[in-house]
Amino acid sequence: MRNELHMEMAPAKPVSLKKKIGMVGPGLITAATGVGAGDLVAALVAGAAFGMTFVWAIVLGAVFKYFINESMGRFQLATGKTILEGWHSLGRWITGYFGIYSVIFGFVYGAAIASSCALAMTAMFPVLPLWAWAIIHSIVGYVLVLFGRYSFFERIMTVLVGVMFVTVVGTAAMTAPNLLNIASGVVPQVPEGSLFNVLGLIGGVGGTISMVSYGYWLKEKGWSGKSWIPSMRIDSKVAYTVTTIFSLSVLVIGAQFLYGTEIKLNGEQGLIQLSNLLGEDMGSGVRWLFLIGFWSASFTSLLGPWNGLPYLFADFVRTVKRDKKSTVSLHKTKSYKFYLFLLTFPSMLLLFIGEPVAIIIGYGVLGATFMPFLVISLFILLNSKCLEKDYRNNWVSNTVFILCIGLFLFLAYTQLSDMF
Repeated sequence: MRNELHMEMAPAKPVSLKKKIGMVGPGLITAATGVGAGDLVAALVAGAAFGMTFVWAIVLGAVFKYFINESMGRFQLATGKTILEGWHSLGRWITGYFGIYSVIFGFVYGAAIASSCALAMTAMFPVLPLWAWAIIHSIVGYVLVLFGRYSFFERIMTVLVGVMFVTVVGTAAMTAPNLLNIASGVVPQVPEGSLFNVLGLIGGVGGTISMVSYGYWLKEKGWSGKSWIPSMRIDSKVAYTVTTIFSLSVLVIGAQFLYGTEIKLNGEQGLIQLSNLLGEDMGSGVRWLFLIGFWSASFTSLLGPWNGLPYLFADFVRTVKRDKKSTVSLHKTKSYKFYLFLLTFPSMLLLFIGEPVAIIIGYGVLGATFMPFLVISLFILLNSKCLEKDYRNNWVSNTVFILCIGLFLFLAYTQLSDMF
């Protein structure tokens, strides 16, 4: 089977653990893309309201996402098929669902994440209005993805993850947290009135539609075939370990700085409010550290989808057209470039005309149902005969998947209930 994705020269398979860790990349990109400003707010609010109580929820959420990510990679490496091909084998309606969702998602998400990047940049450099910074971030993302190769994209993302990690973990360390308090949060407990905080933390640690891009980034990395599964597992483990430490650091900041106060954070603007409070209490240097981490988290959540989601859309178009014999790399197709354009330019209209109710409702409904759709479809595919027996889910993976399905179905129900 010919490789349909652009792939640089295939690397030699690493043998030692050190070399496997040294090749980490696609998983780190996937995990970092899933940690955006919304996840920062959720962890800060949880820390402010309940202290270090929910350390266990963040760890459990990362474990869940690792299993989902590992299953995604295992499916592609063991079968040679993309996730779109797997979905199509389950029914055309599934492929259609994704096609509709991807278009609505691209239009709304493009404006939302650009605004998030602009929020942090405006706080640091208030020389331009927020809409101008949003447009600049969108165009920069567009140019970097359109003209950059995967290796360049991975280096940029790795640097941003490093900046994000060092600044936020550094800020948390400066608050001088009590390690015993952190350790006490490992014991699962759900105080009265905290259920939705718990579910939000478990469901939001590094998990978005961008998780589906993982298989395409594996191909770009040059990992193809069953022999790469051990490396893929190391890649995913390192990625979600980093994500866990990052999310715990945000929880620590909220717990150390806001717990027991009457200060309440509202949405992403609350991150700017917190940065100002940090500056007043600990100096402007800490304020800048936090804002740089906030910006890095937002920009990785822009660059990741800008690079990964067009692959999904291009594969969707190719699958619908039944054009699987094409040797043109997906990133060079018109459909890839069209979706990248959709993410960047049409979505800018929302910066000026507001958010049309019908589009937002459609986005909310499809967004709430996406993670249940993803885990259920993966559960079916990873237990099907399309995989050799040795590569199907074992009882541990199936147990985790059943728990994930229950979690995401409940989260979908609560989100849809709030909307209607």
